[in-house]
Amino acid sequence: MTTRSHRPAAASTLAAALAVAAGIACLPPAFAQEPAPPASPIVAVNAAATATVANDRMHAWLRAEAENTDPAAAGASVNAKMATALARAKAVAGVDARTLGYSTYQIAEKGQPPRWRAAQTLGLESANFDALSALVTRLQATDGMLLSGMQFALADATRRKTEDQLTQEAIKAWQLRAQQAAQGFGFTGYRTGRVAIQTNDFGRPQPMLMRAQAAPMGAGAPVAAEGGTTDVTVTVAGDAILEPAKALAR
Repeated sequence: MTTRSHRPAAASTLAAALAVAAGIACLPPAFAQEPAPPASPIVAVNAAATATVANDRMHAWLRAEAENTDPAAAGASVNAKMATALARAKAVAGVDARTLGYSTYQIAEKGQPPRWRAAQTLGLESANFDALSALVTRLQATDGMLLSGMQFALADATRRKTEDQLTQEAIKAWQLRAQQAAQGFGFTGYRTGRVAIQTNDFGRPQPMLMRAQAAPMGAGAPVAAEGGTTDVTVTVAGDAILEPAKALAR
């Protein structure tokens, strides 16, 4: 019986592996792994556009109040006042009317019997300032309603239209500022990163939270209505990724 040795085959395999490794090590620099390019600088850029717009919506809040030692009687009195005021408001064209919060609470004063105060708020809104002003005056003088507050604002459609226009202006201003920043830092341009667009819209006007003492009936003075203006602002804030000049192709 003859036994053959496998050592020559193993040796040739090892020699081949060493040759491949040596060949890889000797590759020219063009085939070696190139280092990652440096990260592009990022500049935070802000820009805004603002417009002053005439208010076209008037809001008013009036409340009906009543006091009585009997809470049910106080509530009934408020309900009657509110029903009369609401009917009068709905009869005026162009005025939106709605009832708001209702409250009943006990008042305890030293030396006085306990009593209850009930109150409910009537919210009014209109684009016709003269009509709403006359209504508010009438509700105070005739129906015993108490004025909690008034406010002028922009209609939703007016604000949206203005914001749409300002958004385009703010974006153009942001682009110009980003380009100026790139050139100031020695770069030829930029590409836009993450960007946020915000407005200064704080929502619909809210009734004033107050509990004033009841004024004498018929004491409501004529209401003057001067709408004023509102500043609408759109802000664009985001990242400008600076880019160097592209190398010329050879």
